[in-house]
Amino acid sequence: MSGDAMSEETTERNRRKVREGIVVSTKMDKTVVVSVVDRVQHPRYRKTLQRTTKLYAHDEANEVRDGDRVRVAETRPLSKQKRWRIVEVLERAR
Repeated sequence: MSGDAMSEETTERNRRKVREGIVVSTKMDKTVVVSVVDRVQHPRYRKTLQRTTKLYAHDEANEVRDGDRVRVAETRPLSKQKRWRIVEVLERAR
């Protein structure tokens, strides 16, 4: 195996998942709840459905507000439910 293929394999394995969503709760300290909408096709009827997932994300500075559009990235488990962290705020709530 060439060295090029090996480095390609490690970068693929270390890719972290990144999602975009809207902050629905900031009531906890340094934690926000982000609602992520995924569009999936129904396996039989082929209709497009919206599946919503709530992700608990780490917000170190408590700077995010309800209604903000944010980008979150997967990270190591930070608590029982928290496995994501805020990467950037894409759009502030009006």
